[in-house]
Amino acid sequence: MSSEEIRRLEKQIGEQIVELNKLRKAHRGAEVRNYTFATLEGESALLDLFGDKDKLLMIHNMGQGCRYCTLWGDGFNGLLAHLESAMSVVLVSKDPPETQRRFANSRGWRFRLASHGGGDYIREQTTMEGSNNMPGAVVYQRDGDRIMRKNDCVFGPGDLYCSLWSLLGLGGLGEDEWTPQYVYWSRPQKLEDGGKNVLD
Repeated sequence: MSSEEIRRLEKQIGEQIVELNKLRKAHRGAEVRNYTFATLEGESALLDLFGDKDKLLMIHNMGQGCRYCTLWGDGFNGLLAHLESAMSVVLVSKDPPETQRRFANSRGWRFRLASHGGGDYIREQTTMEGSNNMPGAVVYQRDGDRIMRKNDCVFGPGDLYCSLWSLLGLGGLGEDEWTPQYVYWSRPQKLEDGGKNVLD
């Protein structure tokens, strides 16, 4: 494949993304109920998570046990201030609130967090039918006291939502050649400080 063919395909993909976003903008969605979540501050309803915005981006995270979800979270964290200028953003997982906050702090995440605990919310609002813990995102629109599920997506290697895949792709790398890790530190063969109490 030549560079010219690559540029032509990139242009086609860009045009299709423009068309995709036009369809998303026009899509009204379906009404959903006002689910409840656990947070460090206590129980919170879905409507409460909107704050002062009419749109809510709900990031579905599988929890601290998923390296891929952690990769997406790391990326979104860097965009959080920009995203929050347009809509409310909450990251949800099945983990209890204390576990969520401890893990978020270890990653430097600044997300507002809520736990669905594996209950009705994730079963009914999953981004992939048949899976009740699939990573992805849902955008909800508030219309008075009504909540509309406007658009959703599934996260996975090579998707549009993690810029890392495109950058790896420039190097000819994909999920077959690279897997995310929690940390990239490798223990040296010899530790000059004696090597006591090293945590991997």
